Amino acid sequence: MEQKDYYRILGVEQNDGPKQIKEAYRELAFKYHPDQNKENPENIEKMKAINEAYAVLSNPEKKREYDSLRQEFGPFAYSKFRRTHSEQDIFSGSDILNIFEEMTKAFGFRGYEDIFKEFYGQGYQTFEFKKPGYFAKGFVFSGRSQTTDPNQTQIHKGGNIAKLSRYVFKKFSGVQLPENGMDIEDVIHLTPLQAQEGGPFAYFLKKKSKKLIVKIPIGVREGQRIRLGGMGEDGKGGGKAGDLYLKIHIKKSLLQKTKDFISNLFK
Repeated sequence: MEQKDYYRILGVEQNDGPKQIKEAYRELAFKYHPDQNKENPENIEKMKAINEAYAVLSNPEKKREYDSLRQEFGPFAYSKFRRTHSEQDIFSGSDILNIFEEMTKAFGFRGYEDIFKEFYGQGYQTFEFKKPGYFAKGFVFSGRSQTTDPNQTQIHKGGNIAKLSRYVFKKFSGVQLPENGMDIEDVIHLTPLQAQEGGPFAYFLKKKSKKLIVKIPIGVREGQRIRLGGMGEDGKGGGKAGDLYLKIHIKKSLLQKTKDFISNLFK
């Protein structure tokens, strides 16, 4: 994972206060706003990084956690932080939408709905809820974050911040925000012949009491994983189901076991 530094992205110091952090973000958000940079789509990635940095550093709890990781792990603080915080965790409670609304009113830019769908795609949406004496507005992310390693999937378990914000919103509004189901990981045991020839394999998913037929690729290797989309735990409130990841374990043949046993005798 690419290492980043939230302070460097915003151009602020660790001891800077909330006002300085917000002013720095406003300047950068205006500079890299896509309506200002229609001929330079690369600035969208810069804008996403600026949004993430501000969402973390403007929140006292998240800032303290990031600062602690920064002190302990130095330049690797970012990867440590992102390993346990999904986009939902990071943006929960942020006032970024209000700042984009201010720019829309002042400069005639597009509304934040259009802008953020351009940034984050269909896995993102905003919610707004009004009732007498109560108003809430925020982000909902339904997508999964991927590591830069195509053979591994980073599984976010929806941290405490996201869980708390969902609970509070449901308690006040009676509405269940979309929440993706958890991914499930398991191991399937194949004989060397099954691994070599591939083909259908009967698998029982205990957590959901389901019998599945898994297609094993020809020549699959020890430790590889097979992904079954939507076969993880069910989502809530219209959220997507998680995925099922099956790790391959190839049983040793009797001949190989004998060779290993003899080899260990002479070590």
